[in-house]
Amino acid sequence: MKPIPRCIALAGPTASGKSAASMAIAQRWPVEIISVDSALVYCGMDIGSAKPSAAERALVPHHLIDILDPLQSYNAADFVRDTLRLVDEIAARGRTALLVGGTMLYFKALLVGLDDMPQADAAVRERIEARAREHGWPALHAELARLDPTTAARLPPNDAQRIQRALEVVEVSGRPISSFQTGRTHNPASPLAPEHLISLEPHDRAWLHARIAQRFDDMLAAGFLDEVRTLRARGDLSTELPSMRCVGYRQAWDLMAAHGDALTPELLDDLRTLGTAATRQLGKRQLTWLRSMPQRRVIACDAPDALVQVLHTVEHLLGPPA
Repeated sequence: MKPIPRCIALAGPTASGKSAASMAIAQRWPVEIISVDSALVYCGMDIGSAKPSAAERALVPHHLIDILDPLQSYNAADFVRDTLRLVDEIAARGRTALLVGGTMLYFKALLVGLDDMPQADAAVRERIEARAREHGWPALHAELARLDPTTAARLPPNDAQRIQRALEVVEVSGRPISSFQTGRTHNPASPLAPEHLISLEPHDRAWLHARIAQRFDDMLAAGFLDEVRTLRARGDLSTELPSMRCVGYRQAWDLMAAHGDALTPELLDDLRTLGTAATRQLGKRQLTWLRSMPQRRVIACDAPDALVQVLHTVEHLLGPPA
């Protein structure tokens, strides 16, 4: 018999059905879930991040959820360190780690490894943020296009976090960020093999867009604005923090900062438009990364039997359910 892998992964764009599929897997096989999501690490960011419910977390152990305050930072290197430890601990309990999420930088760091790029420089970042406040991120994207056309070509003009990092690397090192990126496709030391990555990808992009819009409306109905108001009321958070740059939170925060915490119906419609557009852009970037992994196991998440296909694939990897 072939050995059972120590970890498998379920990836896909936002709203592709990863959470429901992961719970179906957990009900059949002895797994523990490791979240691969840069928003779920933060306490108090529950609705806007579609965090698993208390009932779901009671049914199966979840890791890397609610481990930090939104004032703190968490990066890909932190994720790799924590995940390597957790995979070993879960294996020691006779279980398989199931990595679930859509933060593709984290998956890339685990599968491919991290490039040896310059450390973050707070002073440089503040100067870049100040220029963005004055001129806007599209202007800084144009500046990046002059300094690092390769990186600028793959970033949308309003991708503040990645534009900022790319400009920071150029200023700190004198080299474009693209020169640090090795183009490797797999790190042999990774506990996750590319062929153990199950990828939920829609055939029809309109199907995903409809689910994104419905999810955003569901978040609003569940009290997302109250969640953002509570975060703003703390007084120590801002959109310069990685936590508050998360999709949905950034758009709600900016509207409240400009117009007050009580949004009018017209501004609420603006938030829906901005939030769903940003989420669609995120989904597009997630799919682009997934398609760079040719060994992944692709399942059409908009197929009527998508869940059956997921469970069949897991059975191929882990053997029949207990």
